[in-house]
Amino acid sequence: MTMTYTPPAGDSPSERTPATAPDPARNGAPDTAPHDARDTAPDPPPTSGYAFLLLPSHNRVYAATAPRLARAELLATSEAVLGGRIRAVAETRLGGVPYLTFQAPGLTDEDLRYLGNLSSLYALFQVGADGRLAPVTAPGIDRFGSELITIQKYPGKTNEEFTKLLLNLTALACAEPHRLLAGELRVFDPLCGRGTTLNQAVMYGLDAAGVEWDTRSFEAYENFLRHWLKSSRLKHRAETTTVRRNRRALGRRLDVTLGATREEYKRGERIEVSMVNADTTASGDFFRPGSFDLIVTDAPYGVQHGSTAHGPAGAGRTRSPMPLLEAALPVWTRLLRPGGAIGISWNTHVASRDELTGLLTRAGFAVRDSEPYLDLAHRVDQAIVRDLVVASAPGPAGAPAAS
Repeated sequence: MTMTYTPPAGDSPSERTPATAPDPARNGAPDTAPHDARDTAPDPPPTSGYAFLLLPSHNRVYAATAPRLARAELLATSEAVLGGRIRAVAETRLGGVPYLTFQAPGLTDEDLRYLGNLSSLYALFQVGADGRLAPVTAPGIDRFGSELITIQKYPGKTNEEFTKLLLNLTALACAEPHRLLAGELRVFDPLCGRGTTLNQAVMYGLDAAGVEWDTRSFEAYENFLRHWLKSSRLKHRAETTTVRRNRRALGRRLDVTLGATREEYKRGERIEVSMVNADTTASGDFFRPGSFDLIVTDAPYGVQHGSTAHGPAGAGRTRSPMPLLEAALPVWTRLLRPGGAIGISWNTHVASRDELTGLLTRAGFAVRDSEPYLDLAHRVDQAIVRDLVVASAPGPAGAPAAS
């Protein structure tokens, strides 16, 4: 069966011409017609139509909202790294299957790498003038097999597609988003649970670190990562130690260095992963200031697990993540390099968006509030409506982050 796509009313034939199509009017002949000064400007690249096939999701609730989240991520990508060239984004069904369709002029190989990395992209097609769909190669940046992300199964695990969405949007908000494609960003998850965010960062070839208070979660991630490294036959070094200062134990720490290939490991092209078993408000005891480009975290939802505030803000259990975030954010901010970015997801039933954005604004962050970032709230279950906020750290990008 051949699927075709009928562009929205109002699209001109020239807008539906593939980007590589020649101009039949010239047919290779020189342009000898009189022209004025306006004709000396280069012609804009022709606009092509594209169809974005959404990744099938095993999570029925997430699948229902995936087209809207994918649209927001696509527009945020266009805004941050594609010069706003993506337009006319629409949800469309072809052959009963949901697609996103959009118009874009002159997509380069690098542009396609950004698009290939979208969290909900399964396949990308260019729409021909006759409505036929032609596959387009849009390579992502994954360095490992999907089992790194999917093999862990446990109650309360954050949806893998959403974790990728949150990491992508946070990377787009930093001062140098192109460093995502180069594998140069360093990621910190200060509430890392069993390491879903750390695994997604490793999948991208990024250095990553996390802090987790719960000892069972720390041990579960340690066991998983060691087993995955061995079963994948990856060259690596893994060590678990107790961190001490002034003869006092501060917490346990897992440090792993691995290579995507043996050759890369030998050349020193290695990925570093660390997880600390400690209170997140003590993160500064384990990592130096300016160590990370991105902070990406999923705040407690206040359903199965509440949050516990420690330190100057006091102590006690609460459904709201705000006391914990108020106590921890100053610590996390010191670990973020100038020009970095932070992305936090949370349950809107236990804290409002205004509370989160107010906290980040007072800390000196510039909260992203354009259209794509305001259409990300979605239902997880009856007790959880999840949203996310992304903000840029003050100051320009500086030298590479400290290790």
